[in-house]
Amino acid sequence: MSGWWAYLEERTRQDVDANVLRDHRIAAVRDVWVALRPLGLGLHQAEQVVHARYEALGDRVRYRPPDPLDLPSLAARAEELPGRIAAIEALWDGDTVHDWFVVLVAVLDDPAGDGHLATVLQRRGGPRPGTAAAEAGRALADLLGVPFHFASPDVPDDEAPRWRTFRSSPGPRS
Repeated sequence: MSGWWAYLEERTRQDVDANVLRDHRIAAVRDVWVALRPLGLGLHQAEQVVHARYEALGDRVRYRPPDPLDLPSLAARAEELPGRIAAIEALWDGDTVHDWFVVLVAVLDDPAGDGHLATVLQRRGGPRPGTAAAEAGRALADLLGVPFHFASPDVPDDEAPRWRTFRSSPGPRS
């Protein structure tokens, strides 16, 4: 483990471990970064400290289950969103902890915006996140009778054009 852990006060260590044990990675990273930033710790280093705590605490960590991708669960989440759903969209995102993952959203009209449906992480032995998100998103879009858009299903690209941009440009539509 990095030497940064030794610089944390005992109370902060307890808070970090409590967050790690509940699989609240972002809160744990924030605690480390806020406490040690005055000493020159960067965000990436804070993530490494927290990653080391995950490894140290091992089987005691209560990992959150993955977001459900079955059609009834996604339909129930979509039904809870405010406003009319104009499309279902899959978007790549990533971070230094999870690498690349896909966020499945409902594109809303009135009120305009996005409604989060699921985050699809790479799971050991499971399908690639792009494949799983595309299958689930397409099924939900078909059920709701709206378009499905995934600008880059095979290659992670967090700058791929969004559905609203794609829809307003000339050319073929998905």
